[in-house]
Amino acid sequence: MMDEANNVTLVLREAYRFAVDFGQPGAAMLLTDVKPPLGTGAGPDSEQLLVAAVANCLSSSLLFSLRKFRNEAVPMRTTADAALSRNAQGRLRVAGIEVAIQLGVPASTLRQLDRALAQFEDFCVVTQSVRAAIPVAVRVLDDSGALLTA
Repeated sequence: MMDEANNVTLVLREAYRFAVDFGQPGAAMLLTDVKPPLGTGAGPDSEQLLVAAVANCLSSSLLFSLRKFRNEAVPMRTTADAALSRNAQGRLRVAGIEVAIQLGVPASTLRQLDRALAQFEDFCVVTQSVRAAIPVAVRVLDDSGALLTA
């Protein structure tokens, strides 16, 4: 039984290109496409959307955790990569996702950073759901590139 619904509607435009409507007033529609040779790569593909969802959720969750401890203005930049591999049947699958979140400030300027880092991943609905099937590795770095988590 679902507690909350998150509806998305896809409409085929041409070839493998879909218009994605998130059903929210004012939200932009998204155009997806698969990479050549099937599609033209005119938009993100399913794998990229999955990786973006994980990276976005982790970034938002870290921001939420930092703000809980009165760290209001914390710029960040997140990069994420997916490793693809073939299963026993030769089908391509997402084998793992690596996410790196770089904060735009020195760690020493943040209040209760250890507490925020210890809990932010638990707030991330998408990552914790995906982790049931796909390993997700997360690193957080400060503005100098010093590793704060591993």
